[in-house]
Amino acid sequence: MKVSVGVPLKVAFRPWVEGLENVPAEGPAILASNHLSFSDSFFLPAVLDRKVTFIAKAEYFTTPGLKGRMTAAFFKGVGQLPVDRSGARGAGEAAIKSGVEVLERGELFGIYPEGTRSPDGRLYRGKPGGLARVALATGAPVIPVAMIDTEKIQPPGKVMPKLMRPGIRIGEPLDFSRYHGMEHDRFVLRAVTDEVMYEIMKLSGQEYVDIYASAAKRRIAEEAKAEKQAEKQAQKARSSTK
Repeated sequence: MKVSVGVPLKVAFRPWVEGLENVPAEGPAILASNHLSFSDSFFLPAVLDRKVTFIAKAEYFTTPGLKGRMTAAFFKGVGQLPVDRSGARGAGEAAIKSGVEVLERGELFGIYPEGTRSPDGRLYRGKPGGLARVALATGAPVIPVAMIDTEKIQPPGKVMPKLMRPGIRIGEPLDFSRYHGMEHDRFVLRAVTDEVMYEIMKLSGQEYVDIYASAAKRRIAEEAKAEKQAEKQAQKARSSTK
């Protein structure tokens, strides 16, 4: 996949990278990135010599038929691990377990602390469970990463990507060994997560929003639904006056 996917991506989009030296040549590390686009999980591994393992929803691996098998093979090839998200707590525990296993093998584990893609290009509050618990349980350094302009290449709902240069800015590793053994302290988890998000904000230059991206998406969907209903009522009122 480094050749069949990574090379064409680099040739076609020519992503620029800063801070590549901050990724260790060997040993475990966590790459904690903002999340702007579906393509983030492909551009970041493409510019690194090492394999990066992310987690992905289980549906990508269980869809029946030829297309489903091809999709599953693709995601396995690019280093994605399936996680069942049918239950919020179960999904979180599965993600943590997967991350710990990857790091115990001495590999790179990629995670998006926001939990989902940003709905508007801003940086949202990090979720305190997965990232912080994996970091404290393993002692692996956390490397903040900022994806730049990837949302402009393939916005949600767009099939054909736009050819332009995205950027990847990699920060210096963060050491949280001072919190070793405190992975079940919710205040420590919050502090670790917020520190990582602050570093990502500095790298990306994004506006920070102190709510979860999932909540922002729900609010946007509700506003769009209310606007659509209001438009229908307005149309109905106009037609009744004719």
